[in-house]
Parts: sequence; C-alpha cells; structure tokens
Amino acid sequence: MVTIAFMASAISAQNSGVDFRDKLQFGLKAGVNYSNVYDSEDQEFNADYKVGFAGGAFLSIPLGKIFGIQPEVLYSEKGFQAKGSFLTIPYEYKHTSTYVDVPLLFALKPSPFLTLLAGPQYSFLVKQKNVFTSGDFTETQEPAIENDKNVICFLGGLDLNMNNLVIGARAGWDLQSNNGDGTTSNPRYKNVWYQATLGIKF
Repeated sequence: MVTIAFMASAISAQNSGVDFRDKLQFGLKAGVNYSNVYDSEDQEFNADYKVGFAGGAFLSIPLGKIFGIQPEVLYSEKGFQAKGSFLTIPYEYKHTSTYVDVPLLFALKPSPFLTLLAGPQYSFLVKQKNVFTSGDFTETQEPAIENDKNVICFLGGLDLNMNNLVIGARAGWDLQSNNGDGTTSNPRYKNVWYQATLGIKF
C-alpha cells in the first residue's frame, strides 16, 4: 500500500506541470543516518551499523535548467555499535560521532521529478560519545575533541521531487582528515553511511 501511494504521489507530481528546476529554492529536511566504520587497512574489524539523526537546511541554486549546485548544512550523527561477551557476560558498545556536515553537491536534473547529486563534503567533528552497557552496568564517556578536526568526504545520491516535498537518499564515506594543526592524514577507521531524509522546499 505504501508503494502504491508513493507511486501515485510521484505520478501526480509529474503530471502537475510544476517545474522548479530553474528556480532558486531553500529547503529544510530531517531523517536518519545508517552508519558504520570500516578499517582502511583491511584488518579484521567487525562492527554493526548504527542509526543516528540527520537534519538541516539546503539551497538549490540553478545553473540553467539541467544543472545546478546544492550546498547543505546538516547536523549529523554517525558511528557504530558492537555486541559481544566477556567471561560469558554479554555487553554492548555504542560509539556516536556528531558532525556538522557541509556538502557541496553538483546537481543533474534530467526531469522535474529527479535530481542526481554528487560532490565533496566537509564534516566538522563537534561531539563524541561512547556508551558501554553490561547487565545493569552502564558507563558513558564523552572524549574531548583535540584541535579543530574536520574530515573531507565524498557524497552521492538523489532527490525525488514531488512539488515542494523532497525525498532524499545519500551514500557517503570519509576520504581524508584535516588535523587542525595544518596537517592531513589518511585515517585508518573511516565512517561510511547511508542517509534517508524527508524535506520541504520554499
């Protein structure tokens, strides 16, 4: 039923004759990240995906009707979780890294309904949180952030435009860290995430 309703809405939007591709538009959106961390040195590292909040604002800037630029600013929770046992006692560990994400996306708009997006993203780390739980015991840590760390990422995805409503889907991964002291590094453990959002354009 959900699929039928979605298709009906999409067809209705396409048939409405509304085409905003050459219009400057501001939007707000919110949704979720489905994130994990991978080991860039290909060593054994097992973790589970974790769900976090993602939301913010975006600006659709047309460069003609087919091409455009879409900068965004998002509050974005990433991380991972793991489960195991120690001396037969089960435990759970959750790591959350909170970023301010600033994507600068290049847009290809083949139709009023579909926008394809890809480009670099700068992610500024603002908070970290570790939660360890075993039975009735829970310990929470919030490590201090050294320097002004930020990460260069790559992001790609699409927007489905239904008049002023926008359904967004993204996939992204870390490329390189700027350490805040003028140096860069290739971090061993990198974020990878999938993002789904619902937004509105004005």
